[in-house]
Amino acid sequence: MAKFELKLPKMGESVAEATITNWLKSVGEKIEADEAVLEIATDKVDSEVPSEVSGVLTEILFQVNDVVKVGQTIAIIETEGGSVAAAPVTQEVAAPVAEVAKTVEVAAAIAAPADFKSSDKFFSPLVKNIATAEGISLTELENIAGSGKDGRVTKEDILKYIGNRQKPLATSQSVQPTTDNRQPTTQAAPVSVNGGDEIVEMDRMRKLISGYMVASVQTSAHVQSFIEVDVTNIVKWRDRVKNAFEKREGEKLTFTPIFMEAVAKALKDFPGMNISVDGDFIIKRKNINLGMAAALPNGNLIVPVIKNADQLNLVGMAKAVNDLGNRAKAGKLKPDDTQGGTYTVTNVGTFGSVFGTPIINQPQVGILALGAIRKVPAVIETPEGDFIGIRQKMFLSHSYDHRVVDGALGGSFVKRVAEYLEAFDVNREY
Repeated sequence: MAKFELKLPKMGESVAEATITNWLKSVGEKIEADEAVLEIATDKVDSEVPSEVSGVLTEILFQVNDVVKVGQTIAIIETEGGSVAAAPVTQEVAAPVAEVAKTVEVAAAIAAPADFKSSDKFFSPLVKNIATAEGISLTELENIAGSGKDGRVTKEDILKYIGNRQKPLATSQSVQPTTDNRQPTTQAAPVSVNGGDEIVEMDRMRKLISGYMVASVQTSAHVQSFIEVDVTNIVKWRDRVKNAFEKREGEKLTFTPIFMEAVAKALKDFPGMNISVDGDFIIKRKNINLGMAAALPNGNLIVPVIKNADQLNLVGMAKAVNDLGNRAKAGKLKPDDTQGGTYTVTNVGTFGSVFGTPIINQPQVGILALGAIRKVPAVIETPEGDFIGIRQKMFLSHSYDHRVVDGALGGSFVKRVAEYLEAFDVNREY
C-alpha cells in the first residue's frame, strides 16, 4: 500500500489560501479517482477538491473552518502501490459552486475612525476600514498575526479575528451574581419573534458581501453620473440578425456583448478609468479586463471577468459573455475566472430597474450599470424640422471613485460609451 498526499491545489493567480467548509468523505471511506473529497471556499468562489487517485481516506489533517494554504497537505489517501505520492500543486480546482455577490447596495453606520498613522506597521486601506467599522483599536490591530507578505495583516486575517473575537458585555450597571441558567446568546437564534418575525443568521458568503460593500463605501468617495442613450439602431440590428447569428455561430446574441464592446472601446479612449488604487498609489492597468455581474439561481451575484476584452470582436465577446454566464449559473466557474478585473459592468435592467447606483468593486475605480431598454417618446431632429417619435432608450449609471476620478473624466467616459452605442451601424456585419 502507498500513501497519497492530497494537497490544496492552486486556485488562481491571486488566491493563496482557502477555508474548508465541508468534508464530503470520512476517514475509512473509499474514494474513486476524480471524486470530490471536500468543499472549500475562497473570497471569490466555492469549490470542490477532487482526488486524483482511487483509495481509502486514512487521515484528515484539517477540520471545517480551518484556513489552508495552497500546496499544504490536507488529507492522506491510501492507495495500491509501493511509494509515497503527492498531488501536483498546479492543478486547477474543478467544479466550483459560485456564490459571491459583489454588486449589492448597503447602508452602513460608519464608526469614528481610529488613528492608524501612529503605527509603524503597514495596513492596507481595506484592512483599516474593516477595523474602523468593527471598532478594532490600533493595539488590537497590531497584535493580529498577519499571514501576508512580511507579516502583513490580510483581509482574511482580520475577518477571522473578528469571527473569533470575544466582545465584552457593555452595561451601565454593575453586574450582579445570578443563577439564571438561560443559554448564552451564541446559541442558534430563535425561529420567530412575537409570533411573526424570523431571525436568520447571515451565511458565510453574505457576511463576506457585507464586509466588501461596507469597506468599499468607506474606502471610495462614490459619485455618480447618468446619461440617457438612444439604442434604437442596436435593437433593430439585433432583431434582424439574431437568428442568423445563432445559426452561424452557435451562440445566442444578447445586448450584453454589444454594450461590453462599447465599454472596452471607451476604456481604451480613457485609460484613466482602467486603474486601481493601493493606498496612496495609482496602478495603471495594462490590460482591459471587464467584470460582468451575473445573477445566480440562488439569488446571489458573481462577477466573472472577460480578459483582454478590447481585443475581442463582437463574435468573440458574445462567446465570452455566454460562456461565463452559463458556467456561472451551472456553478462551473474556476477561481481564475473571477480574478484580474479592471472595470465592472452590471445589468440592473435585467430586473426592470431604469437605473441604479452600484457600489464599486474594489480596488477598481468605476462600475457601470445598464438600465432597462424602454420605448419612450422623443424629439427627433431632421433637416425638415423636429417631430415626436417612439425610440428605444436606456440609462447608463456610472459610479466612480472621486478620490482619483474627477467629474470631467467620469462624465466624459460614460458619454463616450453612449456615443459608441448611438453611432452603432445598423448595416454592420457581425
